[in-house]
Amino acid sequence: MWDQLKRQLWQWRGVLITAPSVTIFVLALRFTGLLELLEMAALDQFFQLRPQEAIDSRIVIVELNEPEIQKLDWPASDAVLARLINNVKKQQPSAIGLDFYRDKPVGLGYQEFVKVCESTPYLIGVQKVAEQIDSHAVNPPPVLKQRDQVGVNDFPLDRDGKVRRGLIYVSPEEGDAIFSFAFKLADLHLKAQGISVGLTKDDLVKVGPAVLPLFQSSDGGYVRAEDQGYQVLLNYRGSIQRFPTLSMVDVLENRIPPDSLRGRIVLLGPTAESLKDLFYTPYSSSLFTSTRRMPGVVIHANSISQILSAALEDRPFIRTWGLQWESLWIFGWALIGATLSWRQRYSGSLTRRSPWTTAGIALAALGLVVGSYLAFLAGWWIPLVPPILALTGSAIVVTAYIARSAGEIRKAFGRFVTSEIVANLLENPEGLKLGGERRKITILTSDIRGFTAISERLPPEEVIRIINLYLGYMADVITSYQGTIDEFMGDGILVLFGAPTAREDDAVRAIACALAMQLAMEPVNEKMRQLGLPQLEMGIGINTGEVVVGNIGSETRTKYGIVGDQVNLTYRVESYTVGGQIFTTEATLKEVGSTVITDGQREVQPKGVHDPIMIYEVVGMSGKYNLHLTKEEEIFFDLPHPMVMQYATLDGKQIDRTVVKGKLVRLSAKEAEVRLDEAHAIPAPLTNLKLNLYIPQQDSASSKNYEQEKVHRVLKKLYSRDAQEADSSTETSLSEDVYAKVLERPAEKHSFYIRFTNRPLDVEAQLNAIYQSLQPTGD
Repeated sequence: MWDQLKRQLWQWRGVLITAPSVTIFVLALRFTGLLELLEMAALDQFFQLRPQEAIDSRIVIVELNEPEIQKLDWPASDAVLARLINNVKKQQPSAIGLDFYRDKPVGLGYQEFVKVCESTPYLIGVQKVAEQIDSHAVNPPPVLKQRDQVGVNDFPLDRDGKVRRGLIYVSPEEGDAIFSFAFKLADLHLKAQGISVGLTKDDLVKVGPAVLPLFQSSDGGYVRAEDQGYQVLLNYRGSIQRFPTLSMVDVLENRIPPDSLRGRIVLLGPTAESLKDLFYTPYSSSLFTSTRRMPGVVIHANSISQILSAALEDRPFIRTWGLQWESLWIFGWALIGATLSWRQRYSGSLTRRSPWTTAGIALAALGLVVGSYLAFLAGWWIPLVPPILALTGSAIVVTAYIARSAGEIRKAFGRFVTSEIVANLLENPEGLKLGGERRKITILTSDIRGFTAISERLPPEEVIRIINLYLGYMADVITSYQGTIDEFMGDGILVLFGAPTAREDDAVRAIACALAMQLAMEPVNEKMRQLGLPQLEMGIGINTGEVVVGNIGSETRTKYGIVGDQVNLTYRVESYTVGGQIFTTEATLKEVGSTVITDGQREVQPKGVHDPIMIYEVVGMSGKYNLHLTKEEEIFFDLPHPMVMQYATLDGKQIDRTVVKGKLVRLSAKEAEVRLDEAHAIPAPLTNLKLNLYIPQQDSASSKNYEQEKVHRVLKKLYSRDAQEADSSTETSLSEDVYAKVLERPAEKHSFYIRFTNRPLDVEAQLNAIYQSLQPTGD
């Protein structure tokens, strides 16, 4: 059970790590205030996209617009205001709101103004209590202040200067709370209809059945906003068109329909721009209209309408979630984004996002927007920007993680196959499907001569050390020539030129790569000398032909590889080489042209091939790559006394049971001439041999140290007896296995030349000592 749980946790680790991390990051952004303006902009769009609401006929705005200012010679006198209020009173409204500052007498008629104020208990004046850098407090009309018929008309401004909140009351440092202008007017209207206003147990304002939600400083998209007093979020009904309007001049001149104000809240206020009572609101800017501001009297009308509709029609206030629910909301969307992206690990490409994943995230984002909008219509302000960021952010993080993992896979996988194959598998949706295609490519195979024998004589750790050193150098060379390493087979390498990506110069690069690989053996062997390890020699075969390339295997285990008789032919060609040689077929030579430099050709009959083929030894290349091998000349010396040996032929890994005896009669640094009795046939050129030399027995010290003085003693022992004596002497023993290849070189009758492909260290030391002793001393 626990193991299964651990597997599940590991399988979904990307989601389990990303979702909480992105949530914490988004919440941090949220509470630094960096997302506040974006969230406010989203809220504004919701207001503008909301279906137009019905006109609220309970509220009538008597406006003072710009043309009327000229007619009334503003500021109008107290007598004009008194007449205006009296004309409104005639129609028996439920409340009158005077949204003009009148803290001192203006012109004539002040007593008339006082008289009308004292006789109108449902008249509410305004005062400004908030002081800012660019504004100051303004006192209310004294007569209305004495009768407690005053409300504050301040608006809390957001950081972008817009009005999205309304006041219910403010609490000055000194004195009692002062209710807002809008709330006092709404209260008068509701009391006329028998609806009471009170407080809940939590000291929340209650109008009829509706409780006004108290705004907190971090509600909705706000971050540490000023929340002094009792504030609510404004659920706007709309612009001035959502309310009946009358001209102030028409009211003064009694040119209004009878009963148009009866039982209604009448707001007397300016809409003229020159009076500077204009504010930015959620309706001020949109994608398709220019910026426009809303008169303060219209904002008051919206605030009154909100309170009346909540009490009488159950129209909701705008409510918000607490921090706990908002955090869960953001986490949920982070989880969705992470999950949708994480699932692409099990289908499609790892290095680029699946179209279905992108579509899923887009649909999730659309669902989030639509869901938030529908919630807004129901009176809930659910944060939109933080969850959008969480959704997309977690998707991006997971995708980046997958891409990084794919990069690590590419890097790790690239140690086994070329980066082109990795790219084909990771970036191509079809890259992992089983199957292949027929294609003409150039194949290169390489192999260390006699490595099997070397590995048998060394500890496994040393063998691995040698292979890693050798393959490291070779892989760098192959990669630089854009070859595809299809497989490492022990000390052998199979390289493709033309798969998975075909180029016009595949054969040319294959030849150049082979030459560069042989040249790279010099630093390899220098390193081997420094480490005290045996020297290595490599043979390379190259062939061009049609093969099937693609993904081979089963649904559970697949390998990118090649199949075809041309692959087997390439291995056969490589098997004919000795250390330092490169053989290529005629097919490759035709592809390359005259830039290749060869040193001889020979006809061979590879096993499994019906007709003989021509192979060519490549020693250089002119033109763009300009690579050349240095061929060492072998200098032979006659052995004063032939060295007895015996050999058996090799066919692949099989050793022929027939053992043939012969003698080494001439010796060079890496080669020797073998002479047989007349009864034995000369082995065919390029045949592989396993041979053993009859070497005099020596003490362990001499077998490990071949200083000059001991060499002479070995030679004296060796040459003190002829072949027959050595063959039967009890003082001689067979050496360890030595491997060689028969060379295609003219020799005396019953003789042939061999090239040593692998010699044990002690045999190599003895043969080197003999060879050095045969060289002229220079005296």
